[in-house]
Amino acid sequence: MEKIKQQLEEQQIGKVKLNEPLKKHTTIKIGGPADLFIEPDSIENLKKTLQIVKDHGLSVRIIGRGSNLLIPDEGIRGAVVKLGPGLDHLEEDGNTIQVGAGYPMIKLAMIMSRKGLGGLEFAGGIPGSVGGAVYMNAGAHGSDISEILVKAHILFEDGTMEWLTKDEMKFSYRTSVLQNERKGYCLEAVFELNPGSKEEIVAEIQKFKDYRRETQPWSHPCAGSIFRNPLPEYAGKLVEEVGLKGHKIGDAQISELHANFIVNTADASYEDVMALIQHVKDTIWKEKQIKIETEVEIVSN
Repeated sequence: MEKIKQQLEEQQIGKVKLNEPLKKHTTIKIGGPADLFIEPDSIENLKKTLQIVKDHGLSVRIIGRGSNLLIPDEGIRGAVVKLGPGLDHLEEDGNTIQVGAGYPMIKLAMIMSRKGLGGLEFAGGIPGSVGGAVYMNAGAHGSDISEILVKAHILFEDGTMEWLTKDEMKFSYRTSVLQNERKGYCLEAVFELNPGSKEEIVAEIQKFKDYRRETQPWSHPCAGSIFRNPLPEYAGKLVEEVGLKGHKIGDAQISELHANFIVNTADASYEDVMALIQHVKDTIWKEKQIKIETEVEIVSN
């Protein structure tokens, strides 16, 4: 790994570290070391990174801000590439913006609102980045990414890159084509926003932010919503109805504030969270005959 690290550093592609603890890069603060951790500072340097890593036969895992991610305590073998600073560019052309995968959604929503551009109000409380939001069609309050996306620049698992239109992204509830048919990662996105009253848009975002602050446990390390809503039912409501709100395994606990969140109360392990997830699934199936699936991305080696 030292040889690969040296080669990447010689190419000046960005930050490169060995055995980086991934709990530093997930919002739930769980995750062991990455053999090789790389933070490219541009799309061009990302391309170089992937080629070098591929030449050495290493597996690659792409991550963003880590807000919807659960990583094992033993970490991830091979290379982990984080799309963060350096892939957080923002270009504006009237109502259309082109934004990098590493750009924080909350920051983007606030900046656009102050310019009187609407469409991102729902994202005012979403803690992830643009890349992750596009990947999973993130949404809230009756809206989602599919409402504003024009096209997305995608890195596919075979290393090729391509722009996909909104239709080609095949968005549905918390999913896109990138999770199924054409596995890949969003590098940047083009959004079409709507001009409106700056005061009204800012007020709407603030309302959603306040709602999240009051109803969701972001004061504790957590990964966001753990389960997809099995519509027309809601996962949090089901967890409450089967009496699991506040239930704890190890240092992982179903939030007392919102039952579709698992919080890390001290030093929770990956196994603690996985055991709690399985217990919730089993209990809801036993008592409600409803299957619920996870929304959080679970990594396994």
